[in-house]
Amino acid sequence: MPPSSAHVPSAPGPLIVATGNPGKLVEFRTLLADLPFDIRSLGELGIASPEETGASFLENALLKARHAAAAAAGAAELRGASSPGCAAIADDSGLEVDALGGAPGIFSARFAGLGADDAANNARLRSALAGVPAEQRRARYRCVLAFVAGADDTAPLIAEGMWEGLILDAPRGSGGFGYDPYFWLPDLGVTVAQLDLDEKNRLSHRGMAMRALRDLLTARERREQRPADDGPSLGQGEGGG
Repeated sequence: MPPSSAHVPSAPGPLIVATGNPGKLVEFRTLLADLPFDIRSLGELGIASPEETGASFLENALLKARHAAAAAAGAAELRGASSPGCAAIADDSGLEVDALGGAPGIFSARFAGLGADDAANNARLRSALAGVPAEQRRARYRCVLAFVAGADDTAPLIAEGMWEGLILDAPRGSGGFGYDPYFWLPDLGVTVAQLDLDEKNRLSHRGMAMRALRDLLTARERREQRPADDGPSLGQGEGGG
């Protein structure tokens, strides 16, 4: 497998965040703020998200990243960019509840059905866990990130993060999005919705995955800058998951 063309550009280049979720976009922009990317979202470019047909978080993250890279490369406002392709980053993330056999999992955003909002998904979660004692409500947020330098990138960078907690039967806090008001962090004595954004990004599954991805991007960039006579390349698709 040839090495990926993924790299941190020397001048700001377009990076498409494959989401239409405003909360996720804020987190991505915060986590990527010091990297030389001109960050856009699918929503800002008027590009529809693809149907998530993958059977895992990894499959869906790759599907969304490749879709975003291909669609954005043809967007009129990105034509003429110096990059030969359009880089994209996507996450697929969700809530896994042990008492529900890992559900909602990859269906977290549509647990209550297609088009369901946070309130409906949380209502379904509360109903599914009715009568389950607190000590049996262990859960985790899981995030898989995929970065592609272009739609045809053969060696995407992959990173993963997990965040352990418990599910409450009543919400606490008004921050965050999704299941955050119900996701209790025993060590801190708060829900995710009670954290400020900086603290959430430091602790979260998405923050963990993003830091791992940044390390992969930096390592890839260093390898690509090595002189040709500096020995054989080691950059053979370390993002296989």
